Amino acid sequence: MPTINVGSGFSPNSASQLKVMIAGGGTGGHVVPALAIGRELRDKHSVEVRYIGTERGIETKLVPEARFPLELVRSGQLKNVSVATRLRTMLDLPLGVVHCIRLMKEFRPQVVVGVGGYASGPAMMAALLLRIPTLVYEPNAVPGMTNRWVGKRVSAAAVNFAQTTRYFRNAQVTGVPVRPEIFTLPPRPDGVPPRLLVTAGSNGALVFNETMPKIVAQLLDEVPGLTIVHQAGVRRLEQTRAEFAASGADTARWSVAAFLTDMPQQYAAADVVLARSGSTVAELCAAGKPSLLVPFAAAADDHQRKNAEVLVEAGAAEMLLQRDVTPETLLEHLRSLLLNPARRAEMSHHARSLAKPGALERIAGMVLQLAGK
Repeated sequence: MPTINVGSGFSPNSASQLKVMIAGGGTGGHVVPALAIGRELRDKHSVEVRYIGTERGIETKLVPEARFPLELVRSGQLKNVSVATRLRTMLDLPLGVVHCIRLMKEFRPQVVVGVGGYASGPAMMAALLLRIPTLVYEPNAVPGMTNRWVGKRVSAAAVNFAQTTRYFRNAQVTGVPVRPEIFTLPPRPDGVPPRLLVTAGSNGALVFNETMPKIVAQLLDEVPGLTIVHQAGVRRLEQTRAEFAASGADTARWSVAAFLTDMPQQYAAADVVLARSGSTVAELCAAGKPSLLVPFAAAADDHQRKNAEVLVEAGAAEMLLQRDVTPETLLEHLRSLLLNPARRAEMSHHARSLAKPGALERIAGMVLQLAGK
């Protein structure tokens, strides 16, 4: 990257109110924890928070809804994209860094927090050039490209897994921000019919939407009393619902929804969760839920598989790679878990052992410490 003249006019904000800039986004896995961190700082510590994102990310909707200012910069992907997209991103990067420098000189934050995603790279580079204290938030077992680039240069890092600390300076295992009520879910009563929860983020998962309708009738026949809640995403909602109905499965024992907005209640009612293995793994551990994880095969740096492996090694989950998903393999894994209460109880215990309550408080404390507060 060419040398950028940042000038000598920057100095930390001298006003009494602390200012923090949070950069990154793209997906809910980046934006939701970023907003949780922002709310913790704003609502409990009276911090003025401003976000940096890109126009292509979900932050354009979620950040304004949470009543935070959002600045947009140009940035894009470098991995798993065409050569043309990679070149365009490389050309945009210096412009994004310069834009972030200007925004930081105007806002004068004492700390810049990077959560990964498109905008995190230029923002963290700008903060490093301006010598503003920086904190990286990394929820995955192996950091993405942006966080690996800046990992040894940032002031500190908040991570979810102990093995991730080696990628950063001054890393602390804080855990992932998870809604407090998920940590206090009551145990499933003995003797109640089992429930399978299928969830995969706001867009659903094509592999679940295509495969579950092919096995739902047989699974319901073989697991007495089983009910299924399946989150399909908006784009595949009607087709998935129609395929469930065409399977002949008892309509009173399954439901298909675009979104599940009541996740604490959904986790509370579930005995087994079929899910991807992005940021969801932290909620599964907090809820103490046995899970079958199917990592998203195209996730950057294969981080979902590495997240799943941590839970599998701890005895908290089973993993089925997407290339191995067939109606037969999915049916066998789910049937085995749903018909084995003792196995589920053991997995639940191991999942809870990985949970890290109080993550928000620890991350906010790191921010305040970097700011000298």
